[in-house]
Amino acid sequence: MTGPGVDLVTFGETMARLENPVVGPMRHARTLDLGVGGAESNTAIGLRRLGGTAAWFGRVGDDEFGRLIVTTLAGEGVRLDHAVVDGAAPTALLFKERRSGTLTRVRYYRTGSAGSRLGPADVPHDLVRSARVLHVTGITAAISDTARRALDDAIETARGAGVPVSLDLNYRRALWTPAEAGEHLRDLVKRADLVFATEQEARLVAAGDDAAALAASLAALGPGEVLVKRGAAGVVALCEGEPHVRAAHRVDVVDPVGAGDAFAAGYLAEFVRGRPVADRLATATAAGAYAVTVRGDWEGLPSRSDLELLQTADDTVTR
Repeated sequence: MTGPGVDLVTFGETMARLENPVVGPMRHARTLDLGVGGAESNTAIGLRRLGGTAAWFGRVGDDEFGRLIVTTLAGEGVRLDHAVVDGAAPTALLFKERRSGTLTRVRYYRTGSAGSRLGPADVPHDLVRSARVLHVTGITAAISDTARRALDDAIETARGAGVPVSLDLNYRRALWTPAEAGEHLRDLVKRADLVFATEQEARLVAAGDDAAALAASLAALGPGEVLVKRGAAGVVALCEGEPHVRAAHRVDVVDPVGAGDAFAAGYLAEFVRGRPVADRLATATAAGAYAVTVRGDWEGLPSRSDLELLQTADDTVTR
């Protein structure tokens, strides 16, 4: 059961993930690795591994891919009481091509998918009201009109109940143009309490010559906490008017996909515990570091005990 006081509630489209196991064009692969991936569910798994409670809702197809998603999330301890199995549409697919040692290409096949059929009727209002934080992404606003209405409904439900709204801009150029994204994301930023964005994503919504200026511009729209992620350069944050800077850990990057979701999971895991900003950023950057050292969108997400293995003296991951 979801119960009262769940730490994180999130929702969106989670897909089956097919990936070539060796580097090179996917057309030359003779086998593909099967897994799952989705920005919101990645974050839910990440927070769950760090000891929090998390619930995800959305739609999956009544197919083997949908069953894989449900099995995987449930196995990670994510609560799925309000997930819907849609018998009228398939589970979406993403293909992840390891084109070279440093380049990963992702292609989505989600038109007409079960996840895109998410609508306001699927929003469990009592669950949202029970959350310590509602986490959403710009992807949900882009996948369909009904999903966008569900997003608006969930946000307004959270705001009405005093539940903080966390927003990761998560721009996907395959889903909408920069102009379309900028308009809708700006509206979402105005209604959020916490905002996560890369510098490129921030520039869709706000103006600024550098990360600090972008954080200030985003904060001026309303959110009390803004985190501008800079990859290997770390993060610049503006939280309740106070600036914060945190360096990234130096690690060998195996797979960069999912790093932002890991960062959000780490930050929110400490946010719901009432920890200070410095602790939130420490856990967020550590989680991001772990995520990129392992193949997969979420497989490398750390536990609490894993965080202790990250040696701050030389910023390496000990295995």
